[in-house]
Amino acid sequence: MHEDKDAAPGGSPALRRLAGPGFGDVWGNRPLLRKACGEFDDLLSVAAVDDLLSQRGLRTPFLRLVRDGKLMEPKQFTGTGGLGAEVADQVLDDRVLEQLALGATLVLQGLHRLWPPLRDFCGLLAGELGCAVQANAYLTPAGRTGFHTHYDTHDVFVIQIAGGKRWRVHEPVYPDPLPRQPWAAHVEEVRAAATGPAALDEELRPGDVLYLPRGWLHAASSVSETSLHVTLGLHRPTAYTMVEALLRMASEDEQLRAGLPLGLDVTDPGQLQPHLKQTVEALTRWLSNVDASGVAQRLRASQWKATRPEALRPVAQAAALGTLTPQTMVRLRRGLRFTVVSHAQRVRICLADRVIELPVQGEEIVRDLLGGPAVAVGADPDRHTITRRLLREGLLVPVPIEA
Repeated sequence: MHEDKDAAPGGSPALRRLAGPGFGDVWGNRPLLRKACGEFDDLLSVAAVDDLLSQRGLRTPFLRLVRDGKLMEPKQFTGTGGLGAEVADQVLDDRVLEQLALGATLVLQGLHRLWPPLRDFCGLLAGELGCAVQANAYLTPAGRTGFHTHYDTHDVFVIQIAGGKRWRVHEPVYPDPLPRQPWAAHVEEVRAAATGPAALDEELRPGDVLYLPRGWLHAASSVSETSLHVTLGLHRPTAYTMVEALLRMASEDEQLRAGLPLGLDVTDPGQLQPHLKQTVEALTRWLSNVDASGVAQRLRASQWKATRPEALRPVAQAAALGTLTPQTMVRLRRGLRFTVVSHAQRVRICLADRVIELPVQGEEIVRDLLGGPAVAVGADPDRHTITRRLLREGLLVPVPIEA
C-alpha cells in the first residue's frame, strides 16, 4: 500500500511550524499556546478574505455569518449574481459589509478546498498526522464575540492572522466527544463551567498558535481591532471508529442477523436476558476471528476519501496525454491513497472509489510508475500505454504541470 508517510508528532515540517518540538505529550491531552511562532500571511490574510468575498463568486455554505452568538439566515447576505449568474445563494459583498458593520462575525468554511495556500498546507499536515484536516477562518469586528462557550468534537489548531482575540478555555465537561456528541447535548454543564475559573485566559496576537484537544470548552472575543484567525480541524480516528467498522462487518454473520422470537418484548429485561446472553456469546466468538486486514479494508473508503489528494489541472492533463514522449517525466499524484495487488492474472490498483485493472504482466511497470519519485515514460510500448492510462485516471501527473 502506498500512502503519505505518517510522521511522529513534532517530527514534520507543517506540524513543527504550528506546535514546535515535543508535541507528542500534548497531543490529545491538554491545550498548548505558542506565542510569536512566525508569520502566517502566506496561508491567509485580510486582503485574501476581501478577495474571496468580492471576486470569487463565493456561495453558501462556504460563508456563514454569526451575530450575537447565533447563525444568521443566508438570505440576509446572499442573492442572485445578476444576468447570466442567477444562482440565488451567491454572497453579496454589499450585504456582507452591512452585516460586518453591525458586528457580525464572518465564518469562511472549507478553505482547504477553496484557497490554494491552505489547501496545500492542510494536505501536508494531513499526510504528517494521518488524519483529515479542514480549514475555516473567522473574521470578527472589534469588541465582538462570535460563538458563545462551546466545544468541538475534533482537535483544532487556532492560528491568529491579524488583530487580537481573547480566548477563555475551560476543561471538558464531556471528555473526548465523538462527532455524534455535540456540545448542545450538554448545554447546562457547558454554561456552568464557563462561569468558573478558566484553564487558559489569553489574548492571541498575530503569529500566535493555540492547540485545543476535542472537548475543551472555549469562547473567543476580539479586542480593540478586527480579528482574523484560521482554525484547522484535525479529524483523527478514534477507537470508536474501529467499533463502527466492526459493527458493519458483524452484519455479515448469519447468527448475528438471526431474528428474535415472535412475541418477545425486547423492552422487558427478563424476557430479553437469555437472548442478550446468546447474542453477546455469538458476538464474542465472531470477534475472536476478526483480523486487522479486514477492519483496515472496511475503513479505507471513509478514511481515504476524507482527505483529497493533490488538485489536478484537467485541461492541461488532457492535453499532456497527446504529447507524451519517452523523455516525458511523470510522478505520483501527491496524497493519493491506494493499494496494488495481483489477482487472477490481473494487477489491481484499489482506490477509495474504484478499482483499476491491468494485465498482470504490467505489474512491475505499475509499481515503478507509482513508486513515488518522478520517472521517465521510456520507449517501451507497454509502459507508454500504462502511463497513458494512469494519467487519464488521475494517478500520475506530468512533472511540467505540477500544481
